Amino acid sequence: MRVLLVEDDEPVAESLRRGLLRYGFEVAWVTTGGAALSHSDPYDVVLLDLGLPDTDGLDVCKALRERGDVPIIVISARSDETDRVVGLELGADDYVSKPFGVREVIARIRAVMRRVQPRTPAADAGPDRYGDRLTIDRKAARVRLDGEEVALAPKEYDLLAFLTEEPGALMSREQIMEAVWDANWFGPTKTLDVHVAALRRKLAGAITIEAVRGVGFRLEIAAGSSAS
Repeated sequence: MRVLLVEDDEPVAESLRRGLLRYGFEVAWVTTGGAALSHSDPYDVVLLDLGLPDTDGLDVCKALRERGDVPIIVISARSDETDRVVGLELGADDYVSKPFGVREVIARIRAVMRRVQPRTPAADAGPDRYGDRLTIDRKAARVRLDGEEVALAPKEYDLLAFLTEEPGALMSREQIMEAVWDANWFGPTKTLDVHVAALRRKLAGAITIEAVRGVGFRLEIAAGSSAS
């Protein structure tokens, strides 16, 4: 999926860009409203900051909407409800307030795209199955082991959902912390070890989470089965 990111704050843009790329998005990044309006390459969704250096983002939102129906998600530090209402009235499909986590933005993108794209049989598929024992229902945020629901804390679920997106892939601590606890997390990474330990205990036999010293973690589906 192709994203046009319109954001003049470089640290915010770089963090968001890295997160989107990691999840398989293609990102074109521009820093001004003028550049956004003159961008000629095709894109599927726009992430639009309101506080641009050359023009008000609301004007850019209005101009983009007049050109077509590409989904627009406003991202802004403005917390005034009036800005939210005006943005939506001008054609924005959603609004995310700073600070935000990369996973929140991705969830908003996917939600918006589900609304604007026709449903397909694949979209109606049931929970994701990992081996013979584990299923994850991402729509309902529920996990089942041998058919029985497993009680996971919110961050335990987020961590499992992230690691199972690419079973077998080695994920660095930085990648995991940015995806699950967001890029603005400044607490100890020891909390990651605590959540990994909880998942190992609750899902023993269905998955293994290998710690790679000095790097991060790798989730594997239990031997004898494969993710589907």
